[in-house]
Amino acid sequence: MFASLLSVRVRGFASWLLAGLLAAGCGGGVDSGGTGVQPTSFASGPITGFGSVIVNAVHYDDSSATVRDGNGALRSSDDLRLGMTIDVRGSAIGTDGSGNPASKADSIVFSSEIVGPVAASDLTARTLTVFGQSVDIAASTVFGESLTGGQAALVAGTVVEIYARLDVATGRYAATRVEAKPAGTAFSLRGVVSALDTAPRAFSFGSARISYAGVAVVPATLANGRFIRAAIAPAPGAGGILTATALSDGAPPIEDHDEAKLEGRVSAFTSTTAFSVNGTPVDARGATFDGGSVGLVLGAKVEVEGTIVGGVLVASRVKVDSEGGGGEDEEFEVSGRIVSVDAAGRTFVVREVTVSYSGSVDFRNGTAADLAVGRKVEVKGVLTADGTRVQAERIEFDD
Repeated sequence: MFASLLSVRVRGFASWLLAGLLAAGCGGGVDSGGTGVQPTSFASGPITGFGSVIVNAVHYDDSSATVRDGNGALRSSDDLRLGMTIDVRGSAIGTDGSGNPASKADSIVFSSEIVGPVAASDLTARTLTVFGQSVDIAASTVFGESLTGGQAALVAGTVVEIYARLDVATGRYAATRVEAKPAGTAFSLRGVVSALDTAPRAFSFGSARISYAGVAVVPATLANGRFIRAAIAPAPGAGGILTATALSDGAPPIEDHDEAKLEGRVSAFTSTTAFSVNGTPVDARGATFDGGSVGLVLGAKVEVEGTIVGGVLVASRVKVDSEGGGGEDEEFEVSGRIVSVDAAGRTFVVREVTVSYSGSVDFRNGTAADLAVGRKVEVKGVLTADGTRVQAERIEFDD
């Protein structure tokens, strides 16, 4: 089915390419011929920094971006947090004053994979269980600051929102951010459908059985092997079956973009040149593979760059994460003006991120004594052991 869909979309790409070549022959092209069409970009992945919003190493200026959550509600850029998985649409990718890949964001959408109560937390194995789904915690998993101590603060019944990527090969979620939510928060779960039975109107996400008997509007994409997002009722039904109150497409097609950067897990695999990432089809026949294609299998963590045409990411570059996505060496970057300083605790806050400057820090253009409210800094570091703060390795004063 994927191969057939890819074939149709690639034929569309060929038609689009032919039209582009004909236009080029007449002196046309992107943003030419008086069309006023500007190149656009798309990026999807977890947030790894602020100053501009950083995703997949691209610095997106979010100063005028429209921000929405996964339910379509209008939000603010102040609601964005490290580790959230986002989709960003913006202008063509160029470079900023520091030489970083950069773009101006038009829209940002953040959405999680799981919202629900913790059933079990295993500190030794570094796993959580929510709605029967296994969630892996890595050294790069960010925890909301209210969870002092990180995973150790979680007990059975705590309602959490988990930003993650699903490894379809193992059925496990790799968490990028975990935060506590208040009682009464609506529950939801995004997964890949299996064991669909249209008679009793039920399907499975991993080991969880879900009834959609009461759902009036069912997406046309509801089928085995497809991503679906389900709103889940607070109380399970008979036999522990979860009750869906609404369903939506979990991986809607992405509109055309001249540049695209996608980070995630291989969610369907036909070959090393035809696969999907987080539900988005990839045509990698013309791609360059950084480090080769060894390890490109179902469930592999990958970074893909290219162009999106007809819902297909036509890849120019594919990089396979040979470490399996553990993220132990993930570096975070935060820049902006300091809003508060705790000299005794050796922390300060910038862009809603608490930064610890205890231990060995490479200070540039200043010292720890220069840390003060209003000073503009650029911080690079890794997460603290509990995942709630950034442990600075370098702090540079920018004013």
